[in-house]
This record gives sequence, C-alpha cells and structure tokens, in this order.
Amino acid sequence: MKQLILVLFIFLERVIHIMSINENEFKDIAQSTNIELLPLHNRSKQSTPQPHLVKIESSTPQLPLSDRPQFFILVLLYLLQGTPVGLAFGSIPFLLKSQLSYSQVALFSLASYPYSLKLIWSPIVDALFWRNLGRRKSWIIPVQFLSGIVLIYLGTIMDQLILNPEENLSKITMGFFTLVMLCATQDIAVDGWALTILSEQGLSYASTAQTVGINTGYFMSFTVFLALNSSGFCNKYLRSLPQDFGLVSVNSYLQFWGVAYILVTIYVYYKVEEDPRRKDRLTNEGTGLNALREVYHSMFQVLSLPSIKTFIILHLISKIGFLTNESATNLKLLEKGFAREDLAITVLIDFPFEIIFGYYVAKWSTGKNPLTPWLYAYLGRLSAAALAQVVIYLFPSSGQVTKSYFILVILHHLLGSFMSTIQFVSICAFHTQISDPLIGGTYMTLLNTISNLGGQWPKFIILNLIDFFTVKECDSLGENCQTIKDGYYITNWICIGMSLILYSTWIKKKVGYLQNLPKSAWRVKDPQ
Repeated sequence: MKQLILVLFIFLERVIHIMSINENEFKDIAQSTNIELLPLHNRSKQSTPQPHLVKIESSTPQLPLSDRPQFFILVLLYLLQGTPVGLAFGSIPFLLKSQLSYSQVALFSLASYPYSLKLIWSPIVDALFWRNLGRRKSWIIPVQFLSGIVLIYLGTIMDQLILNPEENLSKITMGFFTLVMLCATQDIAVDGWALTILSEQGLSYASTAQTVGINTGYFMSFTVFLALNSSGFCNKYLRSLPQDFGLVSVNSYLQFWGVAYILVTIYVYYKVEEDPRRKDRLTNEGTGLNALREVYHSMFQVLSLPSIKTFIILHLISKIGFLTNESATNLKLLEKGFAREDLAITVLIDFPFEIIFGYYVAKWSTGKNPLTPWLYAYLGRLSAAALAQVVIYLFPSSGQVTKSYFILVILHHLLGSFMSTIQFVSICAFHTQISDPLIGGTYMTLLNTISNLGGQWPKFIILNLIDFFTVKECDSLGENCQTIKDGYYITNWICIGMSLILYSTWIKKKVGYLQNLPKSAWRVKDPQ
C-alpha cells in the first residue's frame, strides 16, 4: 500500500511539473510521447495524425507566462470551493451512516441542493457589485471571509454533533447547507472572474483551473480526510502506537480550512487585481437593477425555447437509473462492514484514472455529434449500477474483505467513474456548442445548473425508498434486528428498469433529435 501511495504522489508531482513548464518544453514532451496538446475547443476531428507522430499546430495557444500567477490563483480558489463540497457530498454522509437510516441520510442530502439551485441568484452576483472593489471581488471577498467564519464555528461543535447525529441532524444539515450555499455563490463569482483575470490567450485554461482545483479539494476532503480520520488507517500505516481515534478530527479539519479561507481572502484582497489587463472593462458593463432585469429576462427567454424545454426534461430524468448506485452503494458497503479506510483507498486509486479518462474522453467528445458518446456511456453507467447489485450481494459473509473482493470493488468504481466522465465531458461539449454567445454566461449557468439538479433531486426519494422497501425482523426490545428484505436491491432494479424503458422509448430518440437541430433552434435571437 505504501508503494501505491508513493506512485500516486509521483503521478501528481509530474502533473504539477507539466503545468509549470514553458511552451517549448511542452512541445518536446509531446513529441517524445506522441501526445496531442490542444485545448478542447481547438481539437478538430479532421486533424489526421502522422504514422509516428501527432502534429502540434504552431498556432495552438498555450498558457502565457504572464497568466500563470492568475491561473494558480484560480486553482487555489476552486480548491477552497471543493473542500467543503467534498465534506458535504462525501465524508459527512459516510460518518453519519453508521448511526442513521437511509431516510435520515436523505435529509442531510438536502444540504447539497444549493449547488443545483444557484441559477436563481446567479444574476444577482453578476449584476450587483461595488465598483471600487470590482465586479467579482465584491462577492469573492465577503463570501470567502464568511465561509471561513462558518468553517471555524462549525469546527467548534461538529465533533460533538456527530456523536449524536439523530438528535442533531437538523443542526448538521443546516450548517452544511449554509456552507454549500456560500460555496455555490463563490463558484458563480469565480467562474465569471476567470473570464477577465486571464488574457485572451489563456482563457481556454479556465476550465483546467476549475477541474484541477475542485477535484483536488474534493479529493482532499473525501479520500484524504476519511483516511486520516480513520483510526484503522492511521494505526496501520501512519503510527506505531495504536489509538482509538484518527490523526485528524472533523473539528480540526474544519478549523484548518476556515483559517485557510481567511488567509487566502486577505491575500486576494490586497495582492490580486480585479482585472489586470482590461482596467476599463467595468465602465462598459451594465450594473444595478437594470442589468439584473436584463439577465433574468434573457434567462426566461432561453427557458421558453422548445428545444431547451426538451433538453431540461432530458437532464431531469436521465440520471435516475444510476443514482441508487452512486448515492447508496458506498453507504451499503460501509453498512456491511467495508472499512472506511479501504473505501478511501479505492477512491485514491480512482483519482488519477479520472484525470487520464478526462483527457481522452475530451478528444472523443469533440465533433458534430458530441452526445453520441453520452448515449454509450448511459448504458455503461446502467451496467455499473447492475454490477453494484453483484458487488453488494457478494460481500463476504465473514465480514473479512478478501483481495479478490477488494479488486472487484475497485473495478466497479473504475467502470462507474469512466462512464460518468464520458457523460460529463460529452454533455459539457454539447453545452458549449449550443450556448448563445450573446448571453453565454447566463446560458451556460442555466444548462449546468439543470444538469446538476438532475443528479440531485432524485437522491432524497431514492434514499427514502431504500428504507421503505427494507424489511427487518427485530427482537422484543427492538435492538437486535435482522434484515429480511433489503430495499437497496429493489430500489436499484426499479431505477435501472425505468431508465432502460426511458432510454429505448424516448431518451435515445430525443438525443439524436437534439444534437441534429440547427443552432438557430437554441438561439433566443438567431444572429445574422
């Protein structure tokens, strides 16, 4: 295991090294490894690689040296954003599940909803600001500072609340709901800031900063935190004297990141310019209530398009089939006795593969029909959901996880991750193609928010259904219970069955129809 962790750290170190080298070194590496170094929006399916070497166009924009400080600021801001999200979406549900039912965990899942509803207040973030501070810093500075205060406060009470989660569930949920709402607001401001803090040549790397930052923050708060919080992992790998607690508590972790939020906010306030290259930009942008009305008006115009209405329905129903797997399988593994530290290791193994998958899937998803890979991956994610049934059913009755079973869990995670990455990159490529450039920010925020909502709203229902279909037989005191019928299997099959019917009767047909529509069908006003 130590060798595996060492290999992963070497892998991450090489990623950081590649991000820091100059353009000529990039080309040298590409020529020695046959890698095509093209930003996603400049990759052309007509480009034909040579027999022994992929051609690198000299006109391909690279991240300018002058943009690197701003690029790493964006990475840092997205990392801060991903840290509480990793706790709310990943670690905290795992910590709660050992003492709560699926219905109670479903209540906590409401804390993640602000990320799926941020479209409601995103026009406010875009339109209202203090001119002396700047359009984006007017929101980033106070929101991040408040996030730091909330993190520090939660870091004084969360360990105590988690000791009795059933009694304190509403307080835990409200605390993380507030935190996720602040992170969602920060996300709106940072996404907009990336468009002005980078030069025109470096804009294509804004999505790279987002991917690296959020994934790293999520990874640290999910995988790394679960490992360091686990007494079993720490006793086995990190210390010689066994203890009944981990190296990092929830309180100390929250307080650490609260201080980090405040320090980064102070640095951004004093050291980072709002718009380092286009200082007159603010004078040409709408502000105040008139701008706010215009943004909301544009949003409602987009929502009125028939093509968008169909696309929204697709987003809202397309993820039902695999959400039992993705929201409950890991919780079911923990319930059966799979150690938290072992689950953290499976995610640790998954992390570098997601980066590799993302690069190659992006190449596949470019072109005229970006949703075609999405359709293949839809069936792939349903296959991963079906495999989850097998993974849970084959859990060793002895409770001792064998090497072969551990490998099965890893393969299941990799399959689900690969298919999820294909769908994510494919749908993002399609969003980019159909967005009206005249209202690009509002358009993209709308599409991404609806996509997120499609992955969130069924979770509350699904987790409650698992408890609804579960039948247990308990003694007279109600303490020792035996599961007679596991609602996980029933709920998962219902979701898979519904999605297969939807896929064959509606989804496949509509996806083909939507991606063949002319661009005018996605425009509020077709530009001449």
